[in-house]
Amino acid sequence: MIPIWKSYSNLAVVTRVLNDDYGDFVVKREVSSTGLTVQEAEHDDRTQPFRNRKGRGSHKGRSFDRSRRDRQRGGHSGGFGGPGPRSRLDDTDVTMSDSSQDSSSQSRFNPYVRPRGGPGRFDRSKRQGKSGGGGGGGGGGGNRARGGLRAQSNWYKVTIPHGRKYDKKWLVPALQNICSVPYTPIHYHFDHHRVQFYVDDSATASALHRCSHKITDSDGYKVEVQVNPSNPPAFLQSDLKPEHLEHLKQCMAKRFDGSQQALDLNNIRMDPDLVSQNIDVILNRRTIMEAVIKIIEENIPELACLNLSNNRIHKLDDLTDLVTKVPNLKSLNLSNNELKTDRDLEKIKGLKLVELWLNRNPLCELFKDQAAYISAVRQRFPRLLKLDGHDLPPPIGFDVETRTAIPPCKGSYFGSDEIKGLVLQFLQQYYSIYDSGDRQPLLNAYHDGASLSITTPYTTQNPSRNSLGEYHKDSRNLKRVKDSTMRFRLLKHTRLNVVAFLNEFPKTQHDIASFTVDVNTYTNMLLSFTVSGVFKEVVVDGKSRESTMAFFRVLITVPAGTSGLCIVNDQLFVRMATTEEIRRAFVAPAPTPSSSPVPTLTAPQQEMLTSFSQKSGMNLEWSQKCLLDNEWDFNRAAQIFTQLKADGKIPDVAFIK
Repeated sequence: MIPIWKSYSNLAVVTRVLNDDYGDFVVKREVSSTGLTVQEAEHDDRTQPFRNRKGRGSHKGRSFDRSRRDRQRGGHSGGFGGPGPRSRLDDTDVTMSDSSQDSSSQSRFNPYVRPRGGPGRFDRSKRQGKSGGGGGGGGGGGNRARGGLRAQSNWYKVTIPHGRKYDKKWLVPALQNICSVPYTPIHYHFDHHRVQFYVDDSATASALHRCSHKITDSDGYKVEVQVNPSNPPAFLQSDLKPEHLEHLKQCMAKRFDGSQQALDLNNIRMDPDLVSQNIDVILNRRTIMEAVIKIIEENIPELACLNLSNNRIHKLDDLTDLVTKVPNLKSLNLSNNELKTDRDLEKIKGLKLVELWLNRNPLCELFKDQAAYISAVRQRFPRLLKLDGHDLPPPIGFDVETRTAIPPCKGSYFGSDEIKGLVLQFLQQYYSIYDSGDRQPLLNAYHDGASLSITTPYTTQNPSRNSLGEYHKDSRNLKRVKDSTMRFRLLKHTRLNVVAFLNEFPKTQHDIASFTVDVNTYTNMLLSFTVSGVFKEVVVDGKSRESTMAFFRVLITVPAGTSGLCIVNDQLFVRMATTEEIRRAFVAPAPTPSSSPVPTLTAPQQEMLTSFSQKSGMNLEWSQKCLLDNEWDFNRAAQIFTQLKADGKIPDVAFIK
């Protein structure tokens, strides 16, 4: 037998736990008050032995005992196990304290029931209208507010987990539409990934709590709404009176060092001048920090050093204004505060700091080593030279204070005139055949063991809905094609397969004037260069795509014959043209390739053409085009040629003879 004594004012409860012959437990209780001793009827709080017999399963809970449950709720007379102990004290009932209040408003201690949540907790039984037995006994009853919320103040904090991803213009009206009580969110703000705001009455708080899991977002998730009693928001308690602001200004003036342009606000809350005036300056409150920054802006905007250590600052949202209002700040001390993550530094990364103290903040414990810590801080402050009082290696970067214009894109690069003539002649011949109706002659442009692949941009858009559909199906984009077998299959080998593959593409027209060529490698046995430009598909069987496309091609060639090139590797990238490329494309129609570039002309026209070609340097084909466009007016054609050449609008192929 194990006796357990519980003593209260004017009341004593004795509980005895007995072990019977079957190994089970029997509990007896006696209640005595003012000389009266009452012994409860013996009841049985039995727990079956833990067994795990085959076929029966395990039994780990208490056996169901209605008499025990009824007594815990305050009991009603009769029922299993006899009348409850409360009914036996009808004539000599006493309160649990010396208070003269009605005992119906008191809650009787029950050692067999886990205490429910204290003030400010939701109580499921209370919300459902359940209460204890008569007289307020049995752990029920009490003066709780209807709806399950109780707080010392009328303020409640509403939290939406993961609410940061929602637009306020959607979230607030969505809650209002299903909330039974109109409400206005007070101090709507973000706390990491959560949304938080306040309401100032219990009816609104309960109504909002009932909205939890009743709204579905665009991703199909239910929006959770958490409501908890709260103290009034800090910003409502932290406004400084005008006379307090004056004292604060004097205190800051005392802490300012003009020779160093430094302001020391270390542990300012405990400053004797402020404490003697009962002024509570807590810098982790928004309005207090705003007042401090305003005083700095109005009186010492040239401040270079600021010490905010030992002020329990837990986030840097309120310091964002320092970037614009204190632009000369070079040194900032945030040590011994409560900053939990280096992401807070994003709020002030606009400061051009050279010194920073963050030691003795929780965020310092998040990094595996000192190098990672320095790297994370320097990502936000690339000019930092000293961290936590330790010198850092000088930063690597470009010390460019003023904006510099990006130089205009240069044209083609060949390396030498010899290579220029060789490459431009090859491209003119290649694309003359490519844009013709028959691409079979391109067999002469490829090596026997040549390889070719085509790539289109990686996109989630349906390729059948854009003009790249013909090219997209054979795209070997390595971001999209992961299977090694498919990668090999999309790579075309031998010149027969390469040309057969090119013949499958729609008929095209390339704008040779848009070509840009860059030679990157040149030896006696190899020539590698890139070519880019725009093209469009031409009318075939009455069908035409108006969209303009752009291409980029990497060609690796080897010498062929005495003065030719042969492609051994061809990488083609095709995309949709940009707006600027479309605007500049096909400004003038390209000359039609022919075996006889100079048609039959009159003698004066032939003489004018020869003279114009000699003076302009262009070949006969482009010289004739220029004269035709200007109705064989030599002087006007020369003037237009000079202007276009100065603007860089005449392609290099026009000068190949």
